[in-house]
Amino acid sequence: MISVQTINDKVARSAVGRWFKLDGCGHPKERKGSRFTTEIRAGTVAFFAMAYILAVNASILSDSGGPCVCEFTPDDPVCNKNTEYLLCVAEVKRDLVTATAAISAIASFFMGLLSNLPVSLAPGLGINAYFAYNIVGFHGSGNTPYAVALTATFVEGFVFFGLALFGLRQWLARAIPRSIKLATSVGIGLFLTIIGFTYSEGLGILQGATSTPLVLAGCPESGFGEDGLCTDGTKMRNPALWVGIFAGGVFTVILMMYRFKAAIITGILLVSIISWPRTTSLTYFPYTETGDDAFDFFRKVVDFHEISRTLNIIQWNISGHGGQFGLALITFLYVDILDTTGTLYAMARLANVVDPETGDFEGSSAAYMVDALSISIGSLFGCSPVTAFVESGAGIADGGRTGLTAMTTGICFFISVFFAPIFASIPPWATGSVLILVGSMMMPAAVDINWRYMGDAIPAFVTIVAMPFTYSISYGLIAGILLYIIINTLVWLIEIASGGRLVPENKHEKDPWTWRIPGGALPPWMKRAYKGKKDFWREDSYNVSETTHSKGVKVDGNRSVSPSIHGQPIDVAVREEKKA
Repeated sequence: MISVQTINDKVARSAVGRWFKLDGCGHPKERKGSRFTTEIRAGTVAFFAMAYILAVNASILSDSGGPCVCEFTPDDPVCNKNTEYLLCVAEVKRDLVTATAAISAIASFFMGLLSNLPVSLAPGLGINAYFAYNIVGFHGSGNTPYAVALTATFVEGFVFFGLALFGLRQWLARAIPRSIKLATSVGIGLFLTIIGFTYSEGLGILQGATSTPLVLAGCPESGFGEDGLCTDGTKMRNPALWVGIFAGGVFTVILMMYRFKAAIITGILLVSIISWPRTTSLTYFPYTETGDDAFDFFRKVVDFHEISRTLNIIQWNISGHGGQFGLALITFLYVDILDTTGTLYAMARLANVVDPETGDFEGSSAAYMVDALSISIGSLFGCSPVTAFVESGAGIADGGRTGLTAMTTGICFFISVFFAPIFASIPPWATGSVLILVGSMMMPAAVDINWRYMGDAIPAFVTIVAMPFTYSISYGLIAGILLYIIINTLVWLIEIASGGRLVPENKHEKDPWTWRIPGGALPPWMKRAYKGKKDFWREDSYNVSETTHSKGVKVDGNRSVSPSIHGQPIDVAVREEKKA
């Protein structure tokens, strides 16, 4: 019988092992501790940590109505009662389950193959909510058609590709002040939390009102009054709400506290299974025309659902939507620069592949290019921008060090394409608690914001609160960046005009900011080509020598080994992750 060790040794000595720099392959930059079987297991763990995106992304994006068209009426201003329209939206949701699985499979597989990073990709949370609720609007109530929003996404991908090719993406990421970067993460977390509290994509705890901005809700469908709000006697009486809170929220938290790898997807599946029987008061398949249609699709269980409504519907004629198109494109660019770039750096640091001198990581150019092309390909499927997932850290913490981890995750997503009927039948109250949990996971970044100096603190605070209160990520980013520029420019002008006599007392506590990048702005491949290296697309090799490092257990070359990799608490890595 062949042992696991024998398999690992044979793979390490093969061409596969050398390509992915497995431990024992003989490559001068081999990644210590990387094993073939460990990479496969880590990729599977990462998939279970990310699998919730199949249901959540499809549910959020389908709220936009996709390409479905409905004539709004005073009695039905957002087309919630038009059966034909709702059937179309249900079909769009099924399309988006397949689309999400397909683009996640393609992007993750090629990220691992070409960049050799254990980082998986999928349509990003937060940016998909902005796409659905701010750009297109609930059931198409916004100013931008779904097809035009996809066009902005497609163009963004190629803009990113150009930025990555010439190294400008790294520069743009560094140009954004540190306080704004951290605040954006917190603001998006609160934005996701608000969505998790709503009816359309969450538990249904809150409603918009007129006398106050928000009111308590939580009533069943029969509990709405003439004003569209829950009556006092029916608030918090919806059984689906309590199942979502306890089975989808509290139970998931307990599993996460005990480090159960598939905690999030387990909570979603538990609530879904409870909600699937048609005879209960909280069933997701009521005895209506739309309920019957959804149940007929659900009963197929294993089925390949062909993308019929969202495939390749990009609209190049943007006349009449130029302003909205431009705003969407700029917002997608900035949010993805913050989200994807920050996540890639954090995961690369956790996987111990960051160069301490330049601050860059191995395979960065390929990683940025794969991410950029994945954004454009995803838009052809009907998806919002694709991004690196922080849940990849679950796979890295489980031992993933190379691209084999991401490739395994991609293969798992490909298999999930054939289970579209299951993932398309996830009710919103099953994913509402997940959105709130993901929002809470983004809060720790607030600790690292420089609250001591007001020139950093006030713009960061405005960024955080503007995102959920305006229900817009773009407005929060714009408000924070503009306020940062105004405050700090005025301080600088006053200092210049006064000859350095009028300076804020604690200006020395301000976060440093510079447009210069350590190691230079040019990408490594361009530097190698300039030096005359014929195979400039290949990284330079160096000899491996072992030394010690104060923050890690051991290093090879210039790379320190994260303490979390050796079984110490992951919080150490998380603290380092925030600095990315």
